[in-house]
Amino acid sequence: MENNATVSIYGEHKPALEKTMNQILTHITEIRKKMEAELGMDPVEHCLSRIKGEESMREKCRRKNLPETTESALGKIYDAIGLRIVCAFVDDVYTIRDFIVNSGRYEIITEKDYIRRAKPNGYRSYHMILKADGQYYAEIQLRTISMDTWAALEHHLKYKKKVSGRQELIVDELKRCADELASTDLSMQTLRDMILEYNGADD
Repeated sequence: MENNATVSIYGEHKPALEKTMNQILTHITEIRKKMEAELGMDPVEHCLSRIKGEESMREKCRRKNLPETTESALGKIYDAIGLRIVCAFVDDVYTIRDFIVNSGRYEIITEKDYIRRAKPNGYRSYHMILKADGQYYAEIQLRTISMDTWAALEHHLKYKKKVSGRQELIVDELKRCADELASTDLSMQTLRDMILEYNGADD
């Protein structure tokens, strides 16, 4: 395909990408129902999905020194399909991850655990790249509500004009906030475990 911005970088694959994305979403819904039956609550606060926009994909091709072609968009870059699954508790992140991996529906390409090994700036999330239908790649990000809130705020601050002499302070404060939120996540997880244990003892 020519590098023509008027022609979709996804070629004729856009409907198939959307179908694959919806199939993954349906699977996530199935997982949520199974977990809700066990926990008595939906483990997912919200789930967002998207097909990467045309210009965003083209920009990523340029950034990676790849030709702006369908082959690059679908075979060299792995997030044409993107899903973000936001959970209330840390354990739910790993439970959903296990359901996805053990389902046998996907080829798992890579996994990166930024929860147990946070990025230097404090970013936490669980990232998965998988291949669905033996053809299309999808990136799944799993995180808690507090991780998602921190990431959103960090994103906004990152694109503000640099404040001379204060960058180091801002970076340190962002890291401190991320650590405090991670500590809160662990405390909330402990509280839920206690509640589930007490409820189980009453049965």
